[in-house]
Amino acid sequence: MNPVLHWFGRRLADYLSKPRRGAQIATYSPALLTAALKPGDVLLVDGNTRISIAIKYLTQSTWSHAAFCIGDALGPPKPGEDARILVEADVREGVRAVPVSAFAGMHTRICRPVGLSQEDLRKVIDFAVSHIGGHYDLKNVIDLARYLLPTPPVPVRWRRRMLAFGSGDPTRAICSTLIAAAFEQVRYPILPDVTIEGTNDPACLDCHREVMHIRHHSLYTPRDFDISPYFEVVKPTLAQFDFHRLVWADPPA
Repeated sequence: MNPVLHWFGRRLADYLSKPRRGAQIATYSPALLTAALKPGDVLLVDGNTRISIAIKYLTQSTWSHAAFCIGDALGPPKPGEDARILVEADVREGVRAVPVSAFAGMHTRICRPVGLSQEDLRKVIDFAVSHIGGHYDLKNVIDLARYLLPTPPVPVRWRRRMLAFGSGDPTRAICSTLIAAAFEQVRYPILPDVTIEGTNDPACLDCHREVMHIRHHSLYTPRDFDISPYFEVVKPTLAQFDFHRLVWADPPA
């Protein structure tokens, strides 16, 4: 990246990464999340920074950030530290491993891929781990920043493409593109393009089949893991939920 653009991108990243005012709704406690998360899970986050506004506007979604669970791939934590079981692409720090407590106090959702073999899971996790230390795609930050300024409405059909403007540097990523690229290693579908093609079967000239095409990872956003038909939504509180045990305030007189 041009040195001037890099400097501007860093200053912009500092501004966009500052938390907004206003209370967050903590869906689950860090303890509940830690107990529920499994390697391969995608943790969606309703972020509380300024850049979250731009991402939510572009994607028309609650989710502005995503992290990937790698389990104990980095080994046991140091004494006094929490296990770093999540990999994220942070706008300031780049690709890094963080503990679940990094998202304490935030609205979150667990999306779990279904049917991955142990070998598939290892490849996906290894890819994510190998990118720790990489840089955030600052060009993407610059593209997103203009949506914090008063601008004419952007047609919905353009919004997804606008998140794919990035630098094109394979060592750089934003949160959702990194995770999508990891699943791409084993051709696991998130929201693939589907076409209808003939089967070329001489015995059935009118037979057709659905053929899936993996979309490029740069076109994925956090919301795609939520609406994907191939990811299960996991709610930690339901494992031992009994609404009879809830404590309700008395209604006003």
